[in-house]
Amino acid sequence: MKRVKKLTKPLAVACLLGFAAVAWACSFDPFVISEAPRPDGWPELTPVGEVEVKQYPAYRAAQVVADDQTPASDSGMFRPLFNHIQREDIAMTAPVEMTYEGDRPASMAFLYRTPGMGALGSDDADSRVQVKDTAPQTAASIGVRGRYNAGKFADAVDELNAWLDANTDHWRAIGEPRYLGYNSPFVPGFLRYGEVQVPVEAVE
Repeated sequence: MKRVKKLTKPLAVACLLGFAAVAWACSFDPFVISEAPRPDGWPELTPVGEVEVKQYPAYRAAQVVADDQTPASDSGMFRPLFNHIQREDIAMTAPVEMTYEGDRPASMAFLYRTPGMGALGSDDADSRVQVKDTAPQTAASIGVRGRYNAGKFADAVDELNAWLDANTDHWRAIGEPRYLGYNSPFVPGFLRYGEVQVPVEAVE
């Protein structure tokens, strides 16, 4: 029993120090656990809870669009994309681009590091994977923290819509919102960083 007590105190101290380290790290905004490089020319990340208008370069991405057989979770799209970049020897980047319809994932895309990598069109080994180019765009972006899911996405879109309503003299939405997830499932949910964005254009 004495040995258990002796071990418990150091363990408690270690846990407290660990929580303190996490709290200190999260004070840097945006604090992001970097697991992969971003695409070339990608802008700086948006602080959590703040809205910024940012310019994005053209990029190439491999995308899977959900169908009736796709599970409600995003795993049904992640696996084909992961297999694709392994077959093509393309390094993983961050973020992963996601969209939702209601409470279900609608699409997922892995972004290539440079627009010239790989080849456009359907993956010969898996037609669910389509490689496409996206033109340069302007987006209103809000930084978010926590697990990537439809509820958090919807809340962030509401915040962006409220911001757009307050800035109608300057910006208007011109496209569908997207979720950019910068962390893998290996990062604890409460530490994951993302951005929810709406394409916009300036009001002349």
